[in-house]
Amino acid sequence: MLFALMAATVPSTYSEQGLATTDSGEGSGSFEAGTGSTSDSAGLDGTGDADPAAGTDGAAVTGGGAAAGGTAGTPAESAGGGGGGGGGGPIAGQQPCADRPMQIPGDPYSPPCFEFSGDNGGATAKGVTPEEVIVSARILNEKGFQQTLATLAGADIVDGPEDVKRTIAALAEYFNSRMQFYGRKMSINFYNGKGAGTAELQGAGQAEAEADAITAAEEIGAFAEINGSSAPFADALARKKVIAFGTPYLSRKWHVDRRPYNWSVATDCSIIVESVGEFANQTLANKPAVLAGPGLKDKPRKIAAFSPENPWYIDCVDDAIRIAESAGNKVDQRVTYRLDIDSMSNQAASIITKMKSEGITTVLCGCDPIMPIFLTTKAAEQGYNPEWVVAGTALSDIDIVGQLYDQDQWSRAFGVSYLSSFLPIESGIGYSAYKSVRNDEPAFAVETIYSQMYMLALGIHMAGPNLTPETYEQGMFAYPGGTGPFGTWGFDSDSYTPTQDYRVIWWDPEAVSPMNSKRGAYIEAYDGRRFKKGELPASDQPPVFR
Repeated sequence: MLFALMAATVPSTYSEQGLATTDSGEGSGSFEAGTGSTSDSAGLDGTGDADPAAGTDGAAVTGGGAAAGGTAGTPAESAGGGGGGGGGGPIAGQQPCADRPMQIPGDPYSPPCFEFSGDNGGATAKGVTPEEVIVSARILNEKGFQQTLATLAGADIVDGPEDVKRTIAALAEYFNSRMQFYGRKMSINFYNGKGAGTAELQGAGQAEAEADAITAAEEIGAFAEINGSSAPFADALARKKVIAFGTPYLSRKWHVDRRPYNWSVATDCSIIVESVGEFANQTLANKPAVLAGPGLKDKPRKIAAFSPENPWYIDCVDDAIRIAESAGNKVDQRVTYRLDIDSMSNQAASIITKMKSEGITTVLCGCDPIMPIFLTTKAAEQGYNPEWVVAGTALSDIDIVGQLYDQDQWSRAFGVSYLSSFLPIESGIGYSAYKSVRNDEPAFAVETIYSQMYMLALGIHMAGPNLTPETYEQGMFAYPGGTGPFGTWGFDSDSYTPTQDYRVIWWDPEAVSPMNSKRGAYIEAYDGRRFKKGELPASDQPPVFR
């Protein structure tokens, strides 16, 4: 879903040069395209322009620093229950690289560098052979949220399935040539799924998600699925003991209950509510609504917490309310809505009427990217002018999406974001990785695809040659972390999403966005400084709109 949303919302001028595959699906783009259930393999053997001296097949990888519960620069030692920091002593035949501490010099997220020689243990787990780590990638015939966003944004669906496949294949080649995979390579196997991402996002489509999990686990025999981007599908994969990437902002408890199988670049909503709760408690609670518009400005703040009604998001709203109450504050109204595009306009009208009648001054929006289109439109129609607090969920904190909202309403939007600062695509580290392998252009969602694939590669690297789901988890917990364009990355026994810090942002309807050169952009407060939990300075009011 993350790949699909990014692909759908941002126009691009890139050429379309497809990766040769045998499936025939045509759909809305990204992973959300294609029909049927056949699979095709893009097994990668490092035949592009990647620099093999930088990486694998018994070559080095980077690192350094200490890891909780383990030795810095040491991968997981053996299969086990997972849970703590990484493994113990060195693995036989493996030692830190003699020529450098880090696997990929200059990469801010690089793991420690390891040399390896000898037997890798062969088929150490399902989806692992002496030569390969088998990775599945589900393709869907999906024209839901991403098609709606693209239509509203006036953008074509520019990331078709071939664009995304080509990008995944190139990045797999990049990681195969640079990370230490102990004689193995990632082999990407695309298949056309039976599921529908939009239905699954709403908690439906379980039978189809189960069928796709069976395809990944049994027909393909995957160790990991790179597009496990819905709760029903990721849950089904976990029960099939396939590691999945892409869960959409699910809670800490959701991930821990399914350990070690679910991971995502999308920050888990438990971390989000802790950060948003800290932000609200320190800068908003028990203070006047100085950033609200006519009719509400300077009134005592009354806060509404807003989220989809899915149970995995309700868990995090519960956490948000507990955080507020533990600080002696309160959430004045709790609002939920259905993730149903067809009814969103009517839902928004009713919700706005209720919030206006109850004098809510401040709307804390843990929303999908589409619902605020309707909320801000209905608020403008009803002359309701609250503060809008951005929670950094589902790409609602990127410029191209913020431009879709009523601009007078969104001129009062501020909050937190876990994303990096917005730069032209050519400045991204994922883009650079792709261009080191191919001369054509990647999918627009290359940075999202790169970061998710980086997580997969990172765990394989840190696990050591005895690769299993358990040693993968141990390796991730042993990763010493890094700080770069995606923020500060790290994992521990209850954190299965990487980003540990956030920035404070506010919306300027007159600023020109570097994403598309149109008016409307998020501006960083605190000069772009990022904060971990407990680091946000106390303030009488958010330092925004300055």
